[in-house]
Amino acid sequence: MSNVVADHLVLLDHLRSILVAVGEAEQVPEESHALFLERFDDLRAQLPVDPIESQYLGQDLLCQVIVRYPQIAHLVPRDLLWYFAGDCLHYMPDEEISLYQALEERRFEAEQNDEPFDWNQEKQLLAMSDQDSKH
Repeated sequence: MSNVVADHLVLLDHLRSILVAVGEAEQVPEESHALFLERFDDLRAQLPVDPIESQYLGQDLLCQVIVRYPQIAHLVPRDLLWYFAGDCLHYMPDEEISLYQALEERRFEAEQNDEPFDWNQEKQLLAMSDQDSKH
């Protein structure tokens, strides 16, 4: 399993814990929430086995999280929206998409030059340089 997939599994686990808390707080209908969590668990199981095929399920579920649970939409890890892409990108502003495109370019360049690449560190550096350019 690649580091990219492993990192996104951690983010999915984090998002699932938030979804469980929403259910425990009885903020959503219990039956449909339980079925949704089952589909979410299917994604969690499918992603390491077949990352490409799991893209569509990931897109569908993340978009549903935002639509079904608007109270936690701001807690959805942005990296998941970018990773699953497709319709998920509708929930990202243009500036954020530009940041992620720059990150992908940096990662590609690092891979081409056999250099190490730390996604989270690079994301922080890009975000800081973006903030500096706005001041």
